Amino acid sequence: MTIVAGSVALPALTAFGVPLGLRADVLTAGFAGALVAIALLNAVPASGDTWQAMVWTAGRRMMVACAGSLTAGYLAPLVLLIATLPDSVLLGCAFITGGGAQQFLRGFIRRFAPGAEVAS
Repeated sequence: MTIVAGSVALPALTAFGVPLGLRADVLTAGFAGALVAIALLNAVPASGDTWQAMVWTAGRRMMVACAGSLTAGYLAPLVLLIATLPDSVLLGCAFITGGGAQQFLRGFIRRFAPGAEVAS
């Protein structure tokens, strides 16, 4: 019975021996939401046709996908607690959070650091 229960539990990710408190399934759902936002909603539009512009756009898209994944990993469980939703909607909430992470982070920076410049 212990072996079955141990295999079902999802361990939190660690970096350099420090537990991050992130679950891989939530990060994956947030990453998928960020990819959908990039592909379907054009969250990071292309900036030109030269190879330098394409490399710059690809780098921005990778950073947006990583930021969406991390934002979903940390905020989706908090949203469930605040809204008192059941645990069964965690991955859906992470997907939505990953898709809207760019707008959320931009608004958060504008609100709490009014002098900071935020790229559009």
